Amino acid sequence: MQDETRTQTLTEPPAHSPALTDRTAVVAADRRPAIWLTRLVIVGIVLAALNLRPAITSLGALLEEARVGLHMSGSVAGVLTSVPPLCFAIFGIAAPRLARRFGPGAVVCAGMAAIATGLLIRPFAGGTAGFLAASALALMGIAVSNVLMPVIVKRYFPDRVGSMTGLYSMALALGTSVAAAATVPMTAALGGSWRVGLGIWALLAVLAVLPWIGLARDRGAAARSTLAAQAQDSPAPRITRSPTAWALACFFGLQATGAYITMGWMPQIFRDAGVPAGTAGVLLAVTMVMGVPLAFVIPRLATRMRTQGPIVVALGLCGLTGYTGLLFAPAAGAWAWALLLGISNCSFPLALTMIGMRSRTGAGVGRLSAFAQSTGYLISIPGPLLVGVLYQHSGGWELPIALMAGLIVPQMAVGVLAGRDRTIEDEC
Repeated sequence: MQDETRTQTLTEPPAHSPALTDRTAVVAADRRPAIWLTRLVIVGIVLAALNLRPAITSLGALLEEARVGLHMSGSVAGVLTSVPPLCFAIFGIAAPRLARRFGPGAVVCAGMAAIATGLLIRPFAGGTAGFLAASALALMGIAVSNVLMPVIVKRYFPDRVGSMTGLYSMALALGTSVAAAATVPMTAALGGSWRVGLGIWALLAVLAVLPWIGLARDRGAAARSTLAAQAQDSPAPRITRSPTAWALACFFGLQATGAYITMGWMPQIFRDAGVPAGTAGVLLAVTMVMGVPLAFVIPRLATRMRTQGPIVVALGLCGLTGYTGLLFAPAAGAWAWALLLGISNCSFPLALTMIGMRSRTGAGVGRLSAFAQSTGYLISIPGPLLVGVLYQHSGGWELPIALMAGLIVPQMAVGVLAGRDRTIEDEC
């Protein structure tokens, strides 16, 4: 005992020794950059999320003006509304590989720059082909950021996946709704040109580049070493063998189908029912703004439940009710249908939360995010296009709305399967 006491005395500095003081100072110095980095990540996540939908909802508010200005038919306009999921599927699958090579911060930084460039060029590119090409550039930036956001949340906030996913989803919903509501009045205030009204959103994307410039330098050496250790400890699961991964991909695809049909066509549905253009844009904003509070609540609620099936069913029933009302009384109950469809669209933050919960590791979340989102967006591509074709050839909205309502049923079924309490590692 005396020898142990003597050894402890010789190896441990006194409570007020210079060595202990220096060690405390080093720890405090190490914490300051960590706190600064955490705050920068939060700011970057919020600004990035704000930019992930204005490229789409701002166009939805001015789709009729852009269609006339570019001399597009209804079918071509349907193709235009299908471009977002196509780009998300094509470019999103490459996001994990790019993140491993350059770091997720650098890839998201490049994504924000691509959004800014595409939105600035798009309205002034001249002709439908140039408009589509510039849109694809912006959507490419959105695609890689979509996939990497769950990875960044899992990496920097592994013990706060629900709350940080809620913050990210809330900011995304806010950007979506503000773009939908403000585009038409802002266009009028800027002289009435739809080109200026679409191009002004590039400024928000430029702002989002700034924090990611700092984060691009943090390639996460420690985080990458952790992921490498995880990869050595357990083999990478083969995603295609996981029923949960497929169920989550189908759920993501069906909810994306409804969301992009809503963002692309709902203002036109209301306008054809006699609602003024400005009010139609506000109704779309109401649908989108419902995601602001609910996108924060639903992920937190989902992480506290063993299975997320009840939330899936509740959101699906809201969607069925909203589409039914939109079919039989689009103008009379417009505000109620907008609210219900807004609640139904909160399947998106739920899907993101389930991606973070269905794998044990950050590397697994990255693979699952890329698979679920890319496959899901591929599934969603025909929906908006089919709506445009049905609208043009039927001359009304009965068939398109019936299609939207019908897709809710399989969405609820696969969502219940995706919400079961298991991980892809268990299945693979």
